[in-house]
Amino acid sequence: RFVRILIRELFRILTRYEVQGLDHIPSEGGLVIAVNHLSRLDPPALFSVIERDDLSALVADKYKSHPIIRPVVNFVKGIWIHREDTDFHALRKATEYLQNGGVLGIAPEGTRSTERGLIAAKTGVAYLADKGGVPVLPVAIIGTDMILESWRRLRRPRVQVRIGEPFRLPALERKTRAIQLQENTDMIMLRIAAMLPPEYRGVYAEDPRLKALLVSP
Repeated sequence: RFVRILIRELFRILTRYEVQGLDHIPSEGGLVIAVNHLSRLDPPALFSVIERDDLSALVADKYKSHPIIRPVVNFVKGIWIHREDTDFHALRKATEYLQNGGVLGIAPEGTRSTERGLIAAKTGVAYLADKGGVPVLPVAIIGTDMILESWRRLRRPRVQVRIGEPFRLPALERKTRAIQLQENTDMIMLRIAAMLPPEYRGVYAEDPRLKALLVSP
């Protein structure tokens, strides 16, 4: 909790920090948090607003040798995953964590977007939500891609964390499993896209399903 408060205060001092939708975070029970990925500062931005001590995350194992990221990931009991292949060990560990009531943060895109807009997501997030039997909490982060550039200009960048309402994905059926996994993944990403400004929506910007979400009450 001390680390969470410290990170939150640093964001408030060094950026124009805004958080919306805190009341959407369930206080207990297994949960997948799906978030867009713009910067290495996204994880601390998310960590600082989720007031649950059982928050963990899937983290690419390429950071195992990083002198700062590795101890932080180990401190929050993050789950290392080899993202170039299907890492069944990491997926089993993540599934068990969710089934035991933990909260797992995932960037469905699998890597940082270098063009600000969303890139096509991988289906692992929908797979874990299904296997864990847990709801998904969509989260949109805006502005972390501009932090370093703004600091160089001695400006405080605007950073927003927008938290949507948790929802459950349709159950998968064996015969259409692959198709449904993709549809469920799209459903997650479209909910994130709906909370983002147009320039951040990327490959999902022209999806007719997004337009329906944007006009729904």
